[in-house]
Amino acid sequence: MSAISAQDVNKLRQMTGAGMMDCKKALAEAEGDFDKAIEILRKKGQKVSASRSDRDAKEGSVFVKVSDDNKEAVLIALNCETDFVGKNEEFLSLGKLIVETAFTNKPADKEALLSQKAGDLTINDKIVELVGKIGEKIEISEYIRMTGEAIVPYIHAGSKLGVLVSLKGVNGKDVVEAGKDVGMQIAAMNPVAVDEKSVDPTLIAKELEIAKAQILAEGKPENMVEKIAQGKLQKFYKDTTLLHQIFVKDNSKTVAQYLDSITKGLTVAEFKRVSIG
Repeated sequence: MSAISAQDVNKLRQMTGAGMMDCKKALAEAEGDFDKAIEILRKKGQKVSASRSDRDAKEGSVFVKVSDDNKEAVLIALNCETDFVGKNEEFLSLGKLIVETAFTNKPADKEALLSQKAGDLTINDKIVELVGKIGEKIEISEYIRMTGEAIVPYIHAGSKLGVLVSLKGVNGKDVVEAGKDVGMQIAAMNPVAVDEKSVDPTLIAKELEIAKAQILAEGKPENMVEKIAQGKLQKFYKDTTLLHQIFVKDNSKTVAQYLDSITKGLTVAEFKRVSIG
């Protein structure tokens, strides 16, 4: 190691972002060859990544990029093991790089995103490099791309929860504030679907099964069970589907009524809600 100059160590640090001692050891092992030293550092990152693969990564941040015309958006959830790392500037910079790359290249899915190039390295290699530096598991847990008439993001305080809302029936109006209001609703109330038509049939069947069991346990006549169960299902829709929910900022309206008051026919085409932890 004594033959390795401080200038060379600093140069490798600037090239890779790795720690001083890691750079010094890599240069010594590579006998001063920078390309070999970089490869040694990358292999170290891969080893650390493999050793952390079974660890829980329940911290991190949500990152969003929206087009200037609000017709396209990308949301990324980047996870790590500790809140300390989740607030680290290098971690946050990596998240921003990933969301920018996803927005620009439009990969089909998470696996395709990991193979996208960002400079000389793929996104996967960038993640592995940072894992090698900080010693924690880092992974992309969510990658969502959405297009529509108007896509509005909502990021909850702390960047642990993100929402994308796709509005339709915009009718030429500026609906960004309305979209943020609906995003806040989704963040707070966690609806299962836009409306009753978009609820997963499996979930409907489960709710009906639970309702019927409760009704029978209450001693209601069997010939009344189906009718009462259907009534409970309607309440389920009211409580858990977005457009039927009471609007949190004005409890005199449902979300559907609120949107219609902004511009006639305005509604939600789809939404995605992503939570870390």
